[in-house]
Amino acid sequence: MTPSAKAQSAPVALFVSDVHLQPELPCTTDAFLLFLRREAPRARQLFLLGDLFEYWAGDDDLETPYLRRIADALRAVSDAGVRLYWIAGNRDFLVGQGFAEATGAQLLQEPYVTEIANHPVVLLHGDAQCTDDLGYMQFRAMVRQPEWQRQFLAMPLAQRKAVIEGMRAGSRDAQRGKSHEITDVNLAAIDGVFAQSGAALMIHGHTHRPAIHRHEIDGSVRTRYVLPDWECDTAIPRGGWLAMNEDGTVRRIDLGELQLPC
Repeated sequence: MTPSAKAQSAPVALFVSDVHLQPELPCTTDAFLLFLRREAPRARQLFLLGDLFEYWAGDDDLETPYLRRIADALRAVSDAGVRLYWIAGNRDFLVGQGFAEATGAQLLQEPYVTEIANHPVVLLHGDAQCTDDLGYMQFRAMVRQPEWQRQFLAMPLAQRKAVIEGMRAGSRDAQRGKSHEITDVNLAAIDGVFAQSGAALMIHGHTHRPAIHRHEIDGSVRTRYVLPDWECDTAIPRGGWLAMNEDGTVRRIDLGELQLPC
């Protein structure tokens, strides 16, 4: 950790999303595990805002050594006294109570409105606000139905993984033909969440376009933070998280502060 990071007070809350953990990305996995060991225990709360995993075939997949390793690391964070919260992403929306019990996480419904450091905050993954992507919105509506999920989870695990691999391939092909604007959040949808929640601060991921945006609604300015995705198995690693301090200020922290092992 850099000297400037050491000088910072312990954060009230940390926010991370879009790590896309998978065995094929060992450096990304190691970076996230290092984050859990070094940074997460300093906070009071850790919010995982979706797509922590590249995919989630069901809680029975927790028996695989890779996912058990991640779950045990998350459990160590919650056992250390950090309150762990989870919002589903478009990749891992099948996370259920088995995962919650294994990790000590509380599963939240989005948009989730809470108060952190005396500031009202609305948290979400972000895919539900990509309303210009009509094909994805239709797919999302289908797979979020309880009956669809019940039938899917009734399949053998190997069959579920094969179906998911086909979905991933189809998603990659579809993304190539979509414009930058279509795959971003719709600003009217974002303003609607702000108006409904009453929060002045929003944090979300999904788009892989980290930024700070200002929205003027009813004469007041609201702030929206977009989290970065993680990719450490490339020549130039990327990723990071947000930290909220006791006074309500929000800091963007780059992966470089972790002194990555890869």
